[in-house]
Amino acid sequence: MKLATRYTWSIVLGRVLKKLKRKLVKAAPRFELGIKDLQSSALPLGHAAENDIFISNSNRISQTEQNLLFLCNGHGEDTIACKVIEALHEINPAISFEVLPMVGNGKAFSTLVKDGWLAKIGTSTFLPSGGFSNQSFSGLVLDLKAGLLVSLWRQWTLIHRSAKAGRSIVAVGDLLPLLFAWASGANYFFIGTPKSDYTWASGPRSALSDYYHRLKGTEWDPWEYLLMRSFRCRMVAVRDKITARGLRNHGVKALSPGNPMMDGISKRECPNDFKKYRRLILLCGSRLPEAYQNFKKLLIAIELIQISSSIAVFVPLSSSSMRKNIELILIDSGFKPTDDSKGNQGISEAWRKNSLLILIGFNQFSCWAKWGEVGVANAGTATEQLVGLGIPCVSLPGKGHQFNFNFARRQSRLLGGAVGIAKGYETLAKQVGFLLNSDFDREIIGLRGSKRMGSEGGSHSIALSISTHLSKGL
Repeated sequence: MKLATRYTWSIVLGRVLKKLKRKLVKAAPRFELGIKDLQSSALPLGHAAENDIFISNSNRISQTEQNLLFLCNGHGEDTIACKVIEALHEINPAISFEVLPMVGNGKAFSTLVKDGWLAKIGTSTFLPSGGFSNQSFSGLVLDLKAGLLVSLWRQWTLIHRSAKAGRSIVAVGDLLPLLFAWASGANYFFIGTPKSDYTWASGPRSALSDYYHRLKGTEWDPWEYLLMRSFRCRMVAVRDKITARGLRNHGVKALSPGNPMMDGISKRECPNDFKKYRRLILLCGSRLPEAYQNFKKLLIAIELIQISSSIAVFVPLSSSSMRKNIELILIDSGFKPTDDSKGNQGISEAWRKNSLLILIGFNQFSCWAKWGEVGVANAGTATEQLVGLGIPCVSLPGKGHQFNFNFARRQSRLLGGAVGIAKGYETLAKQVGFLLNSDFDREIIGLRGSKRMGSEGGSHSIALSISTHLSKGL
């Protein structure tokens, strides 16, 4: 079903792009230039033809160096793009940045936009699937009803306009931003974040998709690595060495310079106030209303944990707008507000029930992540970051568009089993209790997960590679 959905999604997108191409050919015919001019110029040929002026090679390099458009098609991709943009700005403050979040409102970029050196373009688009149209056919149908095709057309218009203005493109994500970058006619860079060959090279290898990926030798599909091999694709960076090796076998000069997801997370140790507790990090995700359902389920499971010590549960929420619904869930579950630890260490609210202390904070994940001993997590990027710190997790998949069983299984295989999958409340409670009571197993599993995620420093390495290509006019 997953493969069928992927093919269906690709067919729909292919038809849309064919229509786009026909319209663009009529609107902006491209004139034949020498291949050397095509390779060295950052401006699309249509733009050069319209203005009918000669641009020297040095001016082309300067113009390219000053203009970048980032495309990212997910909340995790927004976070990664933000880190790379910050690193690029530090390397070369003269670069002019635009970013187009293709899913959601691009909240990750808010601080940089307020600082005045990053421009966010496009309007926010709410997709019922949360950007996971390719995960289920029902999600695709809901997104189409919500105006997915209209949204894609508007985004394409902005991308094409930026390409004509001389911007190079940095695509962050998977097929969609990569395809739009290629179709724009501009030079582009690709940061492939969601796919890893660990998801099929390890584990049972019994699913139909495993055979499909093994046949290709990579989780990336043929049409994707064909786009990566384009002469206008200046750099391909993926999340780990095994994935880069699989792409190189298909002629893609892929790099694995480190994982940007692991950059910017605080390494500060847990404050003494909480060392008397056993400590959990609860990640319910950011996509609504699925996040509320995840929080309620994980809370029920946590109450079933049987250990002698008191438990402190850190809940870093992505937005203060979630406060009211989370409070209602806590009240319905019998928790009472308390002043314990409130106002310290980024804690906005504290709730207690028997020996269980719930600590609520907003946008505190980076500060709190290292404090946890175990994670209870129904999230994507944040779960991977937690595992990357050496903290094992247990998930409780639901029926949402994002964190369903298939997503959880793929995540578990990607991270070498550092995220356990529970089939019910009691199973999760037993798994978490086992990890809390066994320091040895907790450490071994955590080390396995952190190895899969890789080291920090990826943002700077990727930014340096992009900056080097731009400075050479490539």
